[in-house]
Amino acid sequence: MATIRVAAVQAEPVWLDVDATAEKTIRLIEEAAGKGAQLVAFPETWIPGYPVFLWTLPAPAQIGFVGRYHANSLTADHPAFKRIREAARDNRIIVVLGHSEKAHGTLYMAQTVVGADGSILLHRRKLKPTHVERTLFGESDGSGIKVVDTPLGRIGALNCWEHLQPLTKYAMYAQNEQIHIASWPCFGVMNDIPALSADTNVGAVSLTYALEGSSFVIVSSQIMSDEGARTFALPDGSLPPIYNGGGGYARVYGPDSSLLTAALPPDQEGIVCADIDLADIDLAKNAADPAGHYARPDVTRLLFDPAPKRPVAGPGNYGTEVAFPDLEEVREGVEAL
Repeated sequence: MATIRVAAVQAEPVWLDVDATAEKTIRLIEEAAGKGAQLVAFPETWIPGYPVFLWTLPAPAQIGFVGRYHANSLTADHPAFKRIREAARDNRIIVVLGHSEKAHGTLYMAQTVVGADGSILLHRRKLKPTHVERTLFGESDGSGIKVVDTPLGRIGALNCWEHLQPLTKYAMYAQNEQIHIASWPCFGVMNDIPALSADTNVGAVSLTYALEGSSFVIVSSQIMSDEGARTFALPDGSLPPIYNGGGGYARVYGPDSSLLTAALPPDQEGIVCADIDLADIDLAKNAADPAGHYARPDVTRLLFDPAPKRPVAGPGNYGTEVAFPDLEEVREGVEAL
């Protein structure tokens, strides 16, 4: 089988700036394509950057940042989304974009897989935002726990601590996932807390996903610079304790848990690439396939409901269902403005 080149982004967003981060996204798409990559993965809430203020400021002090975050989150018909989809098409590369999605008055921690033709192959939302994230973001439903067929193989994606949910992972494994995108925030934020450290979440959790699921795992994370940290300065000019330096840990794991890429320095922006062969999955699953021959359904089984859930049941388009317009329709609409 022919090899596939995949890429993981390790970079800093233009914090709380949707348009500037979208332009940087396009430059990184072009860079990945220039390296021969057929797929490039971005971190969790890459646009407009992970909301670190949730962890470091009391609720009253967050109000100004919350307003900016809403204003700089992507909607399905946002012109920046159109430009990113066009960049995927123009560079013939699948793009897995982590972003804050605004649907009416609610934000979601979303991941969108854009095909090499600019089409939307998968759009999902984080099933359960973690801890203080729930003060800013809404929850999703089982419809986002999904693996999709693409020309490169069966692709799925999860955000951050969704990788700590054993049943969510098992639902993904059972869908014969081959290429998994593990999107993470910046590990330079509170990296001295063991449960939040890169060693735990990349070196243990993401690696375990590759081994359990017998899939290739593409890990992407943000970094934060001294200048970026100043985005979150308080009115008196002081900085909350959010920055421990760097935070980048992009890499690719094989289905046998082997590390396939060399690490960049944690404070260095860049793209890491790996050439993968899906035939390696057969060898890994031959030893252990937790949702196949290594399962014991007579003892334990997963109850999984993938149906979308809406707050109003009835005729018409109620709730927060996402409808992504056709790329040509988006272009025509924007050009008419």
